[in-house]
Amino acid sequence: MTQPIPEAIRAERLTAALRRTSVLGEAHVSDVTVESSRDTILSRIIRVRLTYSAPTDDAPRSLIFKTCHPDRVGDVLHAGRQEVAFYDQIAPLMVTNIVPRCFEAYHDAETSAWHLLLEDLTETHAVPTQWPLPPTRQQCGAIVRAHARLHASWWDSPRLGVSVGTWLDPEAMDRQMQLVASDFQRFADRAGDLLSRERRRLYEQLLGSAPRLLQRYHSHRNFTITQGDAHVWNTFLPRDHQSDDARLFDWDSWRLDVASRDLAYMIAMHWYPDRRQAMERSLLDEYHETLVAHGIQGYDRHVLEADYRLSVLWQITTPVWQAVNNIPAVIWWNGLERIMLAVDDLDCRSLLT
Repeated sequence: MTQPIPEAIRAERLTAALRRTSVLGEAHVSDVTVESSRDTILSRIIRVRLTYSAPTDDAPRSLIFKTCHPDRVGDVLHAGRQEVAFYDQIAPLMVTNIVPRCFEAYHDAETSAWHLLLEDLTETHAVPTQWPLPPTRQQCGAIVRAHARLHASWWDSPRLGVSVGTWLDPEAMDRQMQLVASDFQRFADRAGDLLSRERRRLYEQLLGSAPRLLQRYHSHRNFTITQGDAHVWNTFLPRDHQSDDARLFDWDSWRLDVASRDLAYMIAMHWYPDRRQAMERSLLDEYHETLVAHGIQGYDRHVLEADYRLSVLWQITTPVWQAVNNIPAVIWWNGLERIMLAVDDLDCRSLLT
């Protein structure tokens, strides 16, 4: 059975979108063929092949159409606003070629309908491994270097919090922490004895220490744009292993933060101790060396280490958020176990005293 073409990727709509981005001249899209369609937890991703009415050199032969998962339509929490805003406002300002090109970023505030028309990198790039298998050490190095290039390009930019992103003032942060506390209470009530007394106490200590720990955030120093959902499977690596042209995708969780937020999520949240302990330090070294190579000064390796440990500690709130927002247990439960092991290995509890 042939899958119907969504209205947003019918030939006339694509013609208009490609002309707006100056990649299509007098020719028009004459035919659209769905080559593949797959669902993630929150979105549907469709690859389409395009046929044009006349030869054209610059227009893409295929596109990636990303939109809301059918079961999440109308879900305000997963309405795609953040990712649409990123591709509409932030990606065009980037000097580094670190994200797929976007030909259209659309969001309807009334209906919460949204979609993206993205560059198709299928022929030149691929995700590093099949989830949940971790990448090789070489692949991991390419991924942390990509994050370092991204972070360096926005490091302490005067545009942060002015024309790019928003700082949360102390009152707004207090409100956010109240939501975190509310989420934790719901999570703890549901978890029952799955959450030990010791772990409950750790969460309570973190929430109680939040005003002091958040001083790092309110300093706004050594800050950048972070991807947020920075697991390794949100990276396209080049099929040419001699190339360093990695691309980062899935930007629905981006924000202004310390760069180590992405590193802690990628490494401590997703890797079990054996692999993490074997690669963690050398990857942080490689990340820091790449920052320095891209002009970042005054951010010593030991400061990165301190930021990383604090970011690991804050990551214990991630499985809580995932659980109360109906992310499958196979994700949040395993993440909870891994991040707790990282907290112990890195002595993050000492940050609470």
